[in-house]
Amino acid sequence: MKWKNFLIAFGIEIATFCVCMIVDLLLDMKMLTPMIFILGVFLVSRYTEGYFYGIAASIASVLLVNYAFTFPYFAFDFAPTVSFISAVCMMTVTFITSTMTTQIKRQSQVKAENQREKMRANLLRAISHDLRTPLTSIRGACSVLLEDGASLSDAQRRTLLAEMQENSDWLVRMVENLLTVTRISADGGVKINKSPVVLEELTESAISKFNKQHPEHPVRVDIPEEFILIPMDAILIEQVLVNLLENAVQHAKGMTELCFSAKVDGTEAIFAVEDDGAGIPEDRLPNLFSGYLGSERIPADNRKHNMGIGLSVCSTIIHAHGGTISAENRPEGGARFRFSLPLEEKKDEQ
Repeated sequence: MKWKNFLIAFGIEIATFCVCMIVDLLLDMKMLTPMIFILGVFLVSRYTEGYFYGIAASIASVLLVNYAFTFPYFAFDFAPTVSFISAVCMMTVTFITSTMTTQIKRQSQVKAENQREKMRANLLRAISHDLRTPLTSIRGACSVLLEDGASLSDAQRRTLLAEMQENSDWLVRMVENLLTVTRISADGGVKINKSPVVLEELTESAISKFNKQHPEHPVRVDIPEEFILIPMDAILIEQVLVNLLENAVQHAKGMTELCFSAKVDGTEAIFAVEDDGAGIPEDRLPNLFSGYLGSERIPADNRKHNMGIGLSVCSTIIHAHGGTISAENRPEGGARFRFSLPLEEKKDEQ
């Protein structure tokens, strides 16, 4: 990071010096030189970390202006009162600019970190009840089997064991989502490992994983026949697809058909999960991905488990990839969840 900051600061100073030389030779307007160097200091402060590089750029700018653009040329001379005052004024302005830029960046970092901490706290607080509910159910079933197992029929025991397995599977998926939230926002960065992934292989893996959990809900798949490579973190995007499919199973009341589709549109790959259920209440659409409770699609007393954290995780993963995610009600009935991924990696992604 130190070398990166040094190279950025050095490159900007050299570029600023060259621009001033060109302006001086072509336009003979030396009065623009201090302003150009101040702009250079601002850029150094903006694209480097800490105070040091901005202040160093300020000092270097004063020296360069005095050496190359103030008479006598290509010699340091702060003796004349005008040169000395100009140097002091320029140093003051560049120092203040550097300090303010650095403070603004630090305030933005603190604000972003506070928002991340608030999001994690809200998620953990909101799901505490849903975590306790299946655990209580599992514990109760175990107690019944241990204390009265001999008096139960085979059908009753199988029912209790099936309920324990269902609750255990749900807890596993919830913990996977919680681990993803921790992975994405633990240190203020986004931890994604991108590599080219074949669309057909991603689809097959996600649908297969979903079918193992929900064999009673077949998925109609519509993807292009051609070979398509998409840069992504395959594990996280697969989790997004499974979360969206499971969200439909949990919350799309009256659903009879579940569809997954994908296509290429320009420089993006567009994915969609659609159902023909009851749709999403209009008052919840604007905040569907912003918080856990906002992702509920039907009243709590009609649902066995809440999958709201799944939508929050989906949103975080997609934005980490530089994509977008949205939800809407279909005109023919049901809901449509759609997200996009860029087909080319952006240089500023972490």
